[in-house]
Amino acid sequence: MKSAVIVFPGSNCERDIAFTLTKITGNAPTMVWHRDATLPDDLDLVAVPGGFSYGDYLRSGAMAANSPIISDLKKRAEEGVFVLGICNGFQILTECGLLPGALLRNRDLKYICRDVTLSVEQTDSVFTSKYKKGDVISIPVGHHDGNYIADQDTLQKLEDDGRVAFRYCNDNGEASDDANPNGSARNIAGIFNDKKTVLGMMPHPERLADTRLGGCDGIPMFESLVERLS
Repeated sequence: MKSAVIVFPGSNCERDIAFTLTKITGNAPTMVWHRDATLPDDLDLVAVPGGFSYGDYLRSGAMAANSPIISDLKKRAEEGVFVLGICNGFQILTECGLLPGALLRNRDLKYICRDVTLSVEQTDSVFTSKYKKGDVISIPVGHHDGNYIADQDTLQKLEDDGRVAFRYCNDNGEASDDANPNGSARNIAGIFNDKKTVLGMMPHPERLADTRLGGCDGIPMFESLVERLS
């Protein structure tokens, strides 16, 4: 499996995702600077990592969405290359139009950094096939602007088309308001594009993909990618 990680000024999770991809796939990703014009050839996956691109000035992900590399990212996505955007990466994918909706300030206007509980909503994708539908997993979050919002028609289309990948939930798998850390509409923690080739999510699966880090609930995502893309 051949992958690349896009790095922006302010990214701070590019090494985390690179380490995890190397550990699980056996191949180190190519690190691509945001001002490069093109991504490497023959890629299977492009990761857009977390962090605070451009210091989150203007609006989280808005400036990064206009970086030179984004034009080629959108072209590759249209050609079927898989794209994984995590945290700030999710914000960038919405800002550049690869995913619908937007990420606003957290409901309580505070930065959140802790483990959250998620329910796996869909397993018929390259990203989630190693999970079981309804699995309840623990994944860390670290964001100030993770409140997912979209108009009601878009939210309903995401539901109807099975494009909600993960949802914030309690330990019993129930999507309760108490289990929603940031106020996201319908407890949405991650979504797919219409072809399920692009996944954006606020929680960080790469941070729990090694037992030495306190858990391994993120491993199935990367094993899913290896199984389907290698």
